[in-house]
Amino acid sequence: MSYAEDVEKNRRQSNTFLQHEHRAPYEYVKRHDGLVKVIHQKLAEASELIDDKSPYYKYTPANVLENENFKLYWNRSILTDKTVPFNRPVITFVNNKTKNSFLTDIAVPNTHNLAKTITDEQNKYQELAN
Repeated sequence: MSYAEDVEKNRRQSNTFLQHEHRAPYEYVKRHDGLVKVIHQKLAEASELIDDKSPYYKYTPANVLENENFKLYWNRSILTDKTVPFNRPVITFVNNKTKNSFLTDIAVPNTHNLAKTITDEQNKYQELAN
């Protein structure tokens, strides 16, 4: 292989890498939101907040769903009396009868950073949970 061919091959590989690097955040958000929508839909169905049994890929979560027993929030900030750095879980599920709230934030990591992501997600909302 000539020097010019080698340079051209490296240029093509680097362009391909940059294209994938540029698309990576979009692909992550797409995977993340797809997973969260399924969980939101199943919680809404189980708590009788929705009747529509549309396929998961057509489901669009409402920002707030509620009935006399439950509240389900999608991507809503939680108001507190002090400043909390992470106050916007993806899903907040409130059981009105037991007065329990469940904060759900989901990550879709690659296998090489799985342990770090788990630790980060657990620590992220610790102050809000207390």
